[in-house]
Order: sequence, then C-alpha cells, then structure tokens
Amino acid sequence: MFRRMRQQLPATRHRMPLAATRAAVIAGFLCAGCLVTSSAQAFELFGFTFFEDKKTEATVAVPDPLPYTATITVSGGDEDLRKALTETSQLIAEADTPPSGAPGLISRALGDQQQLLARLYVSGLYGGTVEIDIAGSSLQAAVESGTINSRAGQRVPVSIRVETGPQFHFGAIAISSLHLEGATAADVPPDDYGLVPGEPALSDRILAAEQKLVTNLKAQGHPFARISDRSVVADHASRTLDVAIEVDPGPTANFGVVSVTGQKRTDADFIVSQANIQPGRRYDPQALRDAGKRLRALGIFGSVRIAEAEQLDADGRLPVIIEVSERKRHVIGGGATISSTEGLGVEAYWRHRNLFGRGEQLSIEGSAGRIGTRSLAELEYASRIVFTKPGAFGPTTSFTATVGAKRENPEAYDSRSVYGSLRAGKKHSETLEYATGTEFSFAREEDALGTGNYALFGVFGEVTHDSRDDVLDPSSGFRATAFAEPAYDMETGGAMLFTKASVSAYQAFDDAKRLILAGRLATGSIFGASLSDIPPSRRYYAGGGGSVRGYAYRNIGPRVSDEVIGGRSFFEGSAEVRTRITESIGVVGFVDAGAAYSSELPDFSEPLKIGVGAGLRYYSPLGPLRFDFAVPLNPGTDDPDYAIYVG
Repeated sequence: MFRRMRQQLPATRHRMPLAATRAAVIAGFLCAGCLVTSSAQAFELFGFTFFEDKKTEATVAVPDPLPYTATITVSGGDEDLRKALTETSQLIAEADTPPSGAPGLISRALGDQQQLLARLYVSGLYGGTVEIDIAGSSLQAAVESGTINSRAGQRVPVSIRVETGPQFHFGAIAISSLHLEGATAADVPPDDYGLVPGEPALSDRILAAEQKLVTNLKAQGHPFARISDRSVVADHASRTLDVAIEVDPGPTANFGVVSVTGQKRTDADFIVSQANIQPGRRYDPQALRDAGKRLRALGIFGSVRIAEAEQLDADGRLPVIIEVSERKRHVIGGGATISSTEGLGVEAYWRHRNLFGRGEQLSIEGSAGRIGTRSLAELEYASRIVFTKPGAFGPTTSFTATVGAKRENPEAYDSRSVYGSLRAGKKHSETLEYATGTEFSFAREEDALGTGNYALFGVFGEVTHDSRDDVLDPSSGFRATAFAEPAYDMETGGAMLFTKASVSAYQAFDDAKRLILAGRLATGSIFGASLSDIPPSRRYYAGGGGSVRGYAYRNIGPRVSDEVIGGRSFFEGSAEVRTRITESIGVVGFVDAGAAYSSELPDFSEPLKIGVGAGLRYYSPLGPLRFDFAVPLNPGTDDPDYAIYVG
C-alpha cells in the first residue's frame, strides 16, 4: 500500500477495486475536506464567561516525545490549492505537539501522505505525488527500518514535497441499479447526479453522486438502499477517470410499530401522536425528519433522536424508535431593550413546561416599558397568563388561551385595558401556517379626541408563510403575513374590520453570506368605522423601533393641534444592507419610511417620513445583538434629533 501511494501511477489504465477505493478514496476524500475536533465550550458574551466547566482536564504526558520541524513545498496548482494542501497537512498543523518517538512520527507522516493525496483527488489530480523525508531519509526507508536518525536535543527535520500533476476529466460513466426478484438492471442517467464526461473529475462529485443515489432511493421507500459496488479507473495516457457505480435499492418497506424510550413525565402515546409516523405508511425519511422537528418544537425535550430498526419485522415493516430526554419543567427568563426615545424596557416570565404530561405550557409574564421617559405613575406595564396546548386537534395543531392586563402611555394616548383571547393554529407545511380565534378587550382610553370606554369583541384569522433559512439571522427566503378581524364594540354598537399585511425578504449575495440585502413592506386598513369610534390603541401609527427608526415611538400619523391621534390606514417600508466584518461583528446601513393616514386606504396625502441610519451587529451564540443609530430626515413635533436602539 505504501509503495503504491508513494509512487506516481503509471501511464496505463489502473482499476481501483471497491475495497481499495474505500480506503484510498472515500476515507481519504472525507479526511481531505477538514479534520474537526469538538469539545464542550463555555459561552462567552462581551468578555464574560458563562457555564464554564470548572473541572480541569488532566494533561496526559506523551511518552518519549520526539520534537520535529516540518516544511512543505508544492509544485504546480494555484495559490488556493497550495494553501489547501498546507492546511490539510497534520505534520504542519501539529508541529508543536511532539509525537511519541519514531513510531509516532512515522505514523503521523503516513497519515499525512494519505490526506494530501486525497486532497489532490478532490481537485481531480490523480497523477500527483506526495513524498516525505524524515531526517534526510525517505518515509519508505523509515517504515522499513522502524527507526529515525535523530540527535538528542535537536528537532527532527521533516520535508514534504507535493507534485500536483495534471488534472483528470471524467471519461466513461455508468450507474446501474440492482433490482429484486430477477428483474433486469436499469441504467440511471449519470448527468442527473453530476457525473458528466469531459468535466473535471473531482472526487467529491463521485461521493455526492453516491449520496444522492442513496437519498433518492430512500425517498422512494427503500430504507436499506446502499452502494453495492464501485469501480474507479484512471487512464494516465488520456488523463481521464472512468467511473462505474452499482447501487442496491434493497426492499421497499412500510413503517412498522413506533415505540418511545427515555420519557419520564411525558405520555408516550402523546409523543407517538405528535410524531405522526403512521404504521403501514410507505417508508419516507422526510416523515422522520418532520417528526423530529415537531417533537423538538414542543420545547419539552432536551434531545430527540428517531432511530430506524436495522431489519424489517416479521410482517416486512420497519420499526421506529423515538429516543427522547426531557428538559427541566420550570423555567424563568427575562430580557431588556433600551432606546434613547422609548427608554428602558424589561420583561420577565415564569414558565411551566409539560404541565399535564402532554406538552402543555403555562406561562406567567410581566413587563415594564418607557422607564426613564416617564414618572413612575406614568410607566407602561403589562402582565398576562398564557396556556398553550400542542396537538389539541391533531399533531400539527395547537390551542392557546390568554388573559392579561396592560397600561400603555405613548405620546398619542393613554390606555388601561384587560383582554383575553382563544386561538387555534395549524401548521399546514414547513412554510405555511394559519390560525383563527376570538378575542375581547375592555378598555378606558384617552387621546386628543377625548376619553372613551370600549368593549371590543372580534373574530380573527391569520395566515403566515415563512421560508426564511434562519429565524434569528435570515440570509434568504421571505416571511409574509395577512391578518383580518371583524369586530364589534358593545359600548358604542359600532362594527369595524381590522386588516394588516406585511412581507419581509432576505437575499445573500455571496456563498459565505457576508453581504445580505433585507427589505420589508407593511400596510393595514380599518374599515367600517369613523376615526373617533376606533379605540386609540387599535388605530395605526408609525415611528420608533420596528417601524420608522429615528422618530419618536408612535409619533407619525394624523394630528389634531399637534397631537397624534392615529389613522385608519398606514404604509411602511424598510431596506437594509448587512455586511459581516468578522464572524462575530457586522455592520448595517438602513433606510426606513412610513406614514399613517385618516382615510381607510393609504392615499399618500401626507409625505412619507424617512429615517436613515447605521448599526453594529454582534453575532452571539444566542442570536444577533444590535446597536442602531438613526436620524429622522423630516422630524415633526416631539421627534428627536437622533435615536439609538440597543436590543
């Protein structure tokens, strides 16, 4: 093996059998990409360390350590390849960690040779060579003798020489599929799997094709699909690589019995119901992935693993085992935001997870806002109790009941209210969900139009489409919502219809997702009631964080004697350019625009208020933390010269 790996392949056709290919190609190719070691790490934020493991690890001394120095030279290839080869070399990366004696250094050099050759294969360089000398002698000689000419107190010199050689291209490609019960083998179009004659013969394309073959067969109901044979033949005269892959689909199968392990308080039948893996249904790996997502979304499990049996049961079905570990049931939490225009806001909650053993959640929440901008008697505050029941009407549904009280005191109005709601939601797919329900509120509110009592009862519906790749830090996809609520005021006898819609979109312009463009549009209307009959807290306003940054909170809208009274419609738009400077620091430039109108539809009779600004992002393990500085371009009464937002 060593001599074959050390010397360049002759200019003849050379067949790599399956066993040899697994050793020299698959294992090597996977190693060539990167070698990753993981360990538990403490969480550090702004220089403070949290969850630090105080236990010190014992340092294991290496017996007979043999220090060495390593150098690498690469002939041929571009700068990126030379850099990749240098980064692949473990002799270079671990030079400060001496191996154990001559056997340790020889073993490290042999592993390095395999990895470097594999990295050449990744670039389609099957004629390349890797030669390693240790203390002036070849690695082959060191292997045969088992010794190294080293002097006490001196580092052993190690020299690595890489000749990249010419690039190979794919030649003949054949993919065949074995079939059961004596059926003839059917060829699979190689182009569908990225193996195209004449294109560079990159080794990872072979691995990707095999993975795609197996993945597609599993999706067609073959749980034990595998690659049964592989032939990779390099022709050095024509610099081509012929590839023949044979895949064994194995039998088709249906799901069998679903069992649960690891649960303590949680009802096993509830777990099976939420997983929604139906016995007798055709095997589908996507159904298993969806089941895992639903179970994790419950928030009651620390880990969820869905394991397939290694063989079919007596009925020819595939048993499934759901392995879970439960999280602690009682949780406390909190958060804070601060703004130069809206002051300090704090919130806290106590939560009981898995109340009755079927995922129920009870949450008691409280918050206070505008601290620092009002006297204690004029602060905003809110409290509420929320009960959530997942799987209330099926595995993809939920039910939520809420009661609460709040006091709002922005510039435009003062409101004291109690409220409640019942909400039923259904997740139709990975991206689409909808909800319906009813809500009521009793409020006493005061604004520039006077003081009034309101007893509002409404029935609402909401649809959400969310294809973002990340909820906290999206780089692609969009989120769109539409909301409608017909309501009746039992105090005034008036009926009205509240509507609102919004869409946010995200697009990265590079593979590393360092440059992202984000945009948002939102609009809403209230139909069927005069402005004075609508509770001030339900009218539409703009301004402040999450709306038009730079302006005072809810200070954009129709006015009476310089007092904002809110409108029956609004329009908002925002655009951001986000750029990452490092892995943890980013900068943002943005422009916001918006206005509220007294008419039922936005008539743009008033010019849009525009705010511009810039910000910093710190990408913490918990999500991005933001610092924004915004300036209003056309400020009005009570608007600041600038605004700062931290959240």
